[in-house]
Amino acid sequence: VQLQAFGGGLVQTGNSLRLSCVASGRTLDDLSLGWFRQAPRKEREMVAAISKSGGGTWFSDSVKGRFTITRDTAKNAVYLQMNSLKPEETAVYYCAATFRNTVTSTSYNFWGQGTDVTVSS
Repeated sequence: VQLQAFGGGLVQTGNSLRLSCVASGRTLDDLSLGWFRQAPRKEREMVAAISKSGGGTWFSDSVKGRFTITRDTAKNAVYLQMNSLKPEETAVYYCAATFRNTVTSTSYNFWGQGTDVTVSS
């Protein structure tokens, strides 16, 4: 499966962005999906995940209550709504997919190319 993430950009502190990730090559229906980010000079971290059914989600403590992850079967896509953004959340954001039926695993099989998010103070 090929994953293409887009929707990043430059926003001011406190504003919102919605990232999209569209898949091609196979359906996402039997895959759990996640969003990761990697800030400059930092390790990649998982920020959100959604189960195959869409009924289960996971968020890192740092984004809980501000970020929402959803998936659209018809569009073969996954989204990350990010609200109240902070400068420290400036990073490259990646979408990913895994065969594992869990929202807590960080082991993913497929990765998108990343989209840049810059939050200005």
